[in-house]
Amino acid sequence: MLLWLAQYFQQDIGAFRVFSFITFRAVFATLTALAIGLIAGPAVIRMLARMKIGQAVRAYGVETHLVKSGTPTMGGALILIAIGVATLLWSDLTNRFVWIVLIVTFGFGAVGWADDYRKVVYKDPEGMPSRQKFFWQSLIGIVAAIYLAFSVSAPTNTQVWNLFVEWVQSGFSLDLPPKADLIVPFFKTISYPLGVWGFMALTFCVIVGSSNAVNFTDGLDGLAIMPTVMVGSALGLIAYLTGSVTYAKYLFIPYIPGAGELLIFCGAIAGAGLAFLWFNAYPAQVFMGDVGALALGGALGTIAVIVRQEIVLFIMGGIFVVETLSIMLQVSYFKYTKKRYGVGRRIFLMAPLHHHFEKKGWKETQVVVRFWIITMMLVLFGLSTLKLR
Repeated sequence: MLLWLAQYFQQDIGAFRVFSFITFRAVFATLTALAIGLIAGPAVIRMLARMKIGQAVRAYGVETHLVKSGTPTMGGALILIAIGVATLLWSDLTNRFVWIVLIVTFGFGAVGWADDYRKVVYKDPEGMPSRQKFFWQSLIGIVAAIYLAFSVSAPTNTQVWNLFVEWVQSGFSLDLPPKADLIVPFFKTISYPLGVWGFMALTFCVIVGSSNAVNFTDGLDGLAIMPTVMVGSALGLIAYLTGSVTYAKYLFIPYIPGAGELLIFCGAIAGAGLAFLWFNAYPAQVFMGDVGALALGGALGTIAVIVRQEIVLFIMGGIFVVETLSIMLQVSYFKYTKKRYGVGRRIFLMAPLHHHFEKKGWKETQVVVRFWIITMMLVLFGLSTLKLR
């Protein structure tokens, strides 16, 4: 919005040309989201408390968490508002990637809102049935996967439609250009052609998987939001490089026209996330809830697909991955041992993994800060893959 106004006035006032720089708008998108979160945060928390939108804590969970029962939740709505306003103000609203990321983010946010609402109204810590939640996540993921398969391969929406029509007319056997291949880090020329169906399948798994992974990680005060800020900021840098012909050629990464504009969205994630951390740091005044966790995870996955760095996301978001794997291993092993021995056994004291360390005697703040440190190292390692090829 502000970019359009600046372009209108820049012929008379040369200073407005600074708005054409993505980096300038990204900085101010970050500051805008940060300001919105910090200013509106106290009022939102008071409103949630007044409406008695409090967290219901599982009775079989960590005993020390019982004191958190009643803490206002659904604070992720504050994050989404800050991201949405900052992005709409500072980004190029004609950019197709900005809109698909916004749609996925707020789509998953709506699913999370419905889940949180059930937890709050019916006082049920389990919330929405898992099958119902997965259905709506899958619907959003499939729509995004279909669009991204062609939008990543074509520079304009008109060509996106033409490519889609060509794919249908070819009997669904059309190959995508090399920029849509699965890129292997640390190698200049190694990539794996996915085809349209493979691209869609990978995109679906990345978006839905990352959404749930962030949600699984959101179990301690500040645990999920800071890794999200770090990973989102790194993806913003990669998006900026991917959207530049010069940098993309130099770093041997695909050039995706328009991807650089996602730096503004990622800046908004960083600003909104840091503002939320101000209130979510131990002891938390408000919880993110599924409305924030599902949305932010979906956003990270979508951006990673657009910039063709799905494996790098897997590396940088290692904490999210390990948390998810801990649940999968715990459930699978419990079911297997119960079927074979009649009694279910566990690998971890409790899943997700952060609860395992709590059960071992780590303080909540120790778990959170140590997971932050690990994420910081993984993000730096992920960024190093851009040059080490």
